[in-house]
Amino acid sequence: MKALLIALAAFSGTLALAEDSVPSVVDHATPERMIEALKASRGVLPPVPDVHPKRILSNAEAVVPPQCYTQTEARYNPCYVCHQDPINGRENVLGDGDLQRDYAFSDLGMTNHWKNLFEDRSERVAAMTDEEILAYIRQDNYSELPGRLREVDFDGWIPDLADLQLGDAAFDAHGFARDGSGWVAFNYKPLPSTFWPTNGSTDDVMIRLPLAYRTLSDGSPSLDVYRSNLAILEAQIKGLDSISCLPVDEKALAVDLDGNGTLGTATRITRLDSWTGAAAGEFIDTFLYPKGTEFLHTVRYVGIDDTGKIGVSTRMKEVRYLRKARAANKPVYARRYQEEGYEKDAGNLPDYLGLGNKGIDNKSGWAVQGFIENAEGRLRALTFEENFSCMSCHNAIGSTIDKTFAFPRKIDGSAGWGYINLKGMPDAPSKGERTGEIATYLARVGGGSEFRNNPEMEDRWFSRGRVDHQKLASAKDVYDLITPSRERALALNKAYRCIVQDQDFINGKDATISPPKNVYDAIDNDKTPTLPDDRVFSYNLLLEWPESS
Repeated sequence: MKALLIALAAFSGTLALAEDSVPSVVDHATPERMIEALKASRGVLPPVPDVHPKRILSNAEAVVPPQCYTQTEARYNPCYVCHQDPINGRENVLGDGDLQRDYAFSDLGMTNHWKNLFEDRSERVAAMTDEEILAYIRQDNYSELPGRLREVDFDGWIPDLADLQLGDAAFDAHGFARDGSGWVAFNYKPLPSTFWPTNGSTDDVMIRLPLAYRTLSDGSPSLDVYRSNLAILEAQIKGLDSISCLPVDEKALAVDLDGNGTLGTATRITRLDSWTGAAAGEFIDTFLYPKGTEFLHTVRYVGIDDTGKIGVSTRMKEVRYLRKARAANKPVYARRYQEEGYEKDAGNLPDYLGLGNKGIDNKSGWAVQGFIENAEGRLRALTFEENFSCMSCHNAIGSTIDKTFAFPRKIDGSAGWGYINLKGMPDAPSKGERTGEIATYLARVGGGSEFRNNPEMEDRWFSRGRVDHQKLASAKDVYDLITPSRERALALNKAYRCIVQDQDFINGKDATISPPKNVYDAIDNDKTPTLPDDRVFSYNLLLEWPESS
């Protein structure tokens, strides 16, 4: 293998001048040399080091995200959204709720390696014009990606959803992709608070079930099968005993889905113990996706239209892809969590298997793969280390449901099928709570972001350092609550553009303009102030959507 890499290196000088047909090689690779190579590269495949990627991780504890270094001052708790004790019936039994009140970093992890948090970009942001950044985020960098990947014989997943750069125009009114690819968009509430537009990014998420879940038993495509299986899956992931669905012809399936004793048009499903169509008989259980389930997640700039409305941008920061390559039952997952706990107790650092162009194995059946902007803004495949940090959310925390966030947070039932739209979306409470989730988060965190570095949110929703519920009552919907002003959106877009130019994503991707004040550069597990018991909270990723939603 090394001989091949050395041979490839001989060609790297000429390849750097044009679209790379093979990844160039970085000799004597260090993180700094890799970043310089990424800045110079123009290819759809990133440069590779001349050794195994794991050996040059600049941050072997990248599963600890920047937000974990926030100063809580024994009062402010942004930790509860991720770190939770197990909820009965779910596969996720990690049980890391204690991390709300205690630091348990490895020796390496006690140092904050996310150096981009401490960089002041204010002068660079000021030098970038509004017209320049608007023109940039309105450019399409997605539609060329599949062709570029095919040109280099890329053997991982190649984006196969046409016109996704157009956002909702790529889907029909119920979220089904117009290109017939089988992808389905759904409307969900962004997780507090990294994916709030006010903190620098917009996004969308699509799901696709395997072919058997979209066809009749004879293999012929069936929208009725697909609609019913999507609804059944949603009910299982949320632990519901019934769910509304898009209209399904029960006669076509020969199944009484609504349990009314006749075969007609079902708009609610009560029979949830089996899939329909060709997937009937496949394994099914609560809080688990079937093998072969795919998610497509695009992270975008904060789009601004000519009227000032905030939405998704045409340009994509990242294209993320998850595929459940292996399935298991809950006792198997429980054993894996136990083994992971043993590894941590033994002092071993996180270790994940790279799958080449297919991404990283998260140890729980999911392959995680992605693409990110190069210095010019064209999308390229992630490096191993850039992908490694994804494990912080898709494996290493206790609040997820089968390692996912967005789908469990979909608006319940038929009303939630369609492209993400924050307009008209209520601030639904977390399951088991009464106050809106966003209002609750603001109160618990003491600001509009984990770092408490969002003065616009504080001006809007706080008075004298406390959440002002009278102000919150003036918000019409989630859009009003978490979208930024035009001025803030432009500034955050410019800040992230600086990170793209620097290509130092391994040092952090938070779109900060000036260094947040409430962040530690190092933590002492024994001495750094922790949260008292009365500032530790239970949290459920699921939401209490009103019936009308």
